[in-house]
Amino acid sequence: MITLATVRQALRDHRPQVADAPDARPAAVALILLEGSGGLEILLIKRAERVDDPWSGQIALPGGRYEARDRDLEATAIRETREETGVDLSNAERLGALDDLYPRTPVLPPVVVRPFVFTVARCPALVPSDEVQRAFWLSLARLSEPGVHREVSMTLRGAVRVLPAYLVEEEMIWGMTERILTSFVDLLQLL
Repeated sequence: MITLATVRQALRDHRPQVADAPDARPAAVALILLEGSGGLEILLIKRAERVDDPWSGQIALPGGRYEARDRDLEATAIRETREETGVDLSNAERLGALDDLYPRTPVLPPVVVRPFVFTVARCPALVPSDEVQRAFWLSLARLSEPGVHREVSMTLRGAVRVLPAYLVEEEMIWGMTERILTSFVDLLQLL
């Protein structure tokens, strides 16, 4: 079982790869861990269905674009998490950051996302904003179960594409969130 001590050890020596994308807007997400009775859990959101949101309806980590009022990208992750879920990370333990990443398709906005990993001591109340259909905790162990991570066929903008995804509890986690979670799980399995 992956423990908080394992995560601390993995992130202690991890030096995140910074993406060089001067035309992309910086953004940040929070990968929030909670020690539950069955091991570590991750906070995920299902984005509300919105015409103006390119990630409408997808499972995601809380987060969003950097704003001028943000001190840095970590502050962006903290602000966006509070706005989207009601979870205050200002006193949470920051465990580290993961590699920057950006969308692989040119139809999405040009952003570079930095994931920050936090842990909270107790389960906070979840108060989803109007941007979020629901917020929920998912066992980290579920991501490594046989058959959960697989290739799926999806029709995106009229074209069929085969993409990696996690299929968990009737939800599909794909795209940038799948890439973040996979890199995180891979990093933990290196120990």
